[in-house]
Amino acid sequence: VSIIGEREQGQDVRTGNITACVGLANIVKTSLGPQGLDKMLVDSIGDVTITNDGATILSQLEVEHPAAKVLVELAHLQDKEVGDGTTSVVIMAAELLKRANSLIQNKIHPTTVIAGYRLALKEMIKYIKNYLTVKVDDLGRDALINAARTSMSSKIVGSESAFFSEMVVTAMERVKTTDNLGKTKYPVRAVNILKVHGKSSKESMLVDGYAIEMTRAAQGMPTSLEDAKIACVAFNLNKFRLHMGIQVLVKDPKELEMIRQEEMNITKQRVKKIIDSGANVVLCSGGIDDFALKYFVEAGVIALRRVGNADMRRIAAASGAKVVTDLSDFETAEETFDAANLGFCKSVLEKRLGDYDHMFFEGLGATSCQTIIIRGANSFFLDEIDRSLHDSLCVVKRILESNAIVTGGGAVEVALSVYLDDFARTLESRELLAIAEVAESLLVIPKTLAINAALDATDLVAKMKVFHHASQTSEDSSKRELKYYGLDLLNGKVRNNMIAGVLEPALSKVKSLKFAIEAAIAILRVDDMIKIAPKLTEDEKMRLAQQQAKAQGQDFF
Repeated sequence: VSIIGEREQGQDVRTGNITACVGLANIVKTSLGPQGLDKMLVDSIGDVTITNDGATILSQLEVEHPAAKVLVELAHLQDKEVGDGTTSVVIMAAELLKRANSLIQNKIHPTTVIAGYRLALKEMIKYIKNYLTVKVDDLGRDALINAARTSMSSKIVGSESAFFSEMVVTAMERVKTTDNLGKTKYPVRAVNILKVHGKSSKESMLVDGYAIEMTRAAQGMPTSLEDAKIACVAFNLNKFRLHMGIQVLVKDPKELEMIRQEEMNITKQRVKKIIDSGANVVLCSGGIDDFALKYFVEAGVIALRRVGNADMRRIAAASGAKVVTDLSDFETAEETFDAANLGFCKSVLEKRLGDYDHMFFEGLGATSCQTIIIRGANSFFLDEIDRSLHDSLCVVKRILESNAIVTGGGAVEVALSVYLDDFARTLESRELLAIAEVAESLLVIPKTLAINAALDATDLVAKMKVFHHASQTSEDSSKRELKYYGLDLLNGKVRNNMIAGVLEPALSKVKSLKFAIEAAIAILRVDDMIKIAPKLTEDEKMRLAQQQAKAQGQDFF
C-alpha cells in the first residue's frame, strides 16, 4: 500500500522511541533528591526559569518526539494527581523501557514483557499496602511535618524546610472541609500563595484569611473595618452608557444635559442600593467612576475596583457572598440589591507589604481560607518557593486524606526490588524475566539519589538489599524494622528513615509506580509509526512531478 508519508516498523521504531524517552529522563536525572541540582531554562523570548521540579522542567521543553511527549504528559499527570514525585516517575518509566528493549532484542515477545510488567505492578501495590504503609494516626502531627520537610528537601527551600513545613501543615489543617457525604477534604486551592519582593524567605508568613494585592479605590476610605459585610459585583460602576446601536434623537439642547444627568443618576442609584443593603466592603470586577467613589467615601465604605475574577470568586465562596452580575429583578424589571447577597468577614484591613498595598480579609464567614505570603530577593527565587510550597501542600493533602505514609530515601524501591526478585523465582512462565527486570529497574531511584550526592551507589544499594532481604526472610521480629531502612545522603550511610523522619505519602508511591508502568506499556505496544506528509498545493505537486521527471531523465511538459 502506498502511503504519502514515512513509515517505520518493528524494532527500529521501538528502539527510536525508547532512546528518545531515555534521553528525556537523562535531562531530569541529576535534579533528583536532596543533593539534586537545578536547571536553568531560557525560552524563545528570553524568559528564564530556574527550577528543580521535574514537571516544570519538562513542560518548558518543547518536545517534538511523539513517544517523549508521553513522558511529559506522565510528569503532568503525577503533578496533578499527587503533586510530588514527578522526576522519579519519569526516570522510572525510562528505565523500565530500557530494560524491556533489551529483553525484546533477546527474542522475548513484547506481549510477554507487558504481561510481566502488569503482574509485577499488581504484586508491588499489594506489597506496599500490606507491609510498607504506616497509618498517620499512629505517628501524629510530626509525621505530617516530616513528610512536608521531605518534599522540600530537594528544593531551594531545603535549608528552611523546618520553618516552611510547619506553615504548610498548619495551613492545610485549617482549610479542612466536610462535604455532603461526610467525606473530609483538604482543598489546596483554599491556600492562596502571594509573592512579595524583598526581605528573606524566613520572613514569609501565614495569614489566617485571604489576602490580595489591591489598594482602596480612594484615599478617603477607611483602612480597616470590623464585622465587614461584603458585596461582590461583577459589573462596572462607571457612568451609565446606552448600548451600542441605540439612537436617541434630541431636538432641544436642554434635554441633552438631562440625559447626561440621568446617566449619572442611574449609577448613583445603583451605588445607593448597594450601600443601603448594609454592605461596607464592595468588590467590583469593573471600574468605578470618581463621582461614584464619592458616595462610597461619604458612607465610610471600602471599595476595591478591578478585582480579578478568580480572587472575587474565592472571597465570595469563603465569605458566603453571591457574585451579582446584574441588579435587575426579572419579575418587576426594577433594580434591587438584596442583603442576602452579602458575605461576612470579621475584619478587612489594608497593609503595605514590599512595594505594594495589600487587602487582608480575616475571619471569613463560610469557609476557611489561608494565605501564605512568601518573601524573597527576586522573581526566580519566589517562583521556585511557590512551586516547592505547592508540592508540599499537595503531599500534606494526600496524607491527610489517605492517612497512609511510607518511608523515603529509596527504602520502598529496594524493598519491592528484593520482594519481586524472590517472587519471580516462584514463576515458571516467561513473565519471570520481565518481573526480574522490573526488580532491577526499581533500583534506579536509590542509585540516582546516591550518585547525585556524590556517593558510592553500588556499595549503598548492596547494603540496603542486605537489610531488606533480612527483614523479609528473617523469623526474628526485631529484624522486621529493617524494612524502613533507606539512604542518609548527608552522611553517606544507610539508616532507619522512619525514625529519621524521611516520609512520603503512600499514594505518591502507588501512583508513580502505576503511571510509570502504564506509560512504559503504552510505548512498548507501538511497533509501527506512520508520519503522514502534509497536503501539497497544486504548485508543489507540479514542482515535485518536475523533480521526479528530471531525476528519471525525462522531459516534463
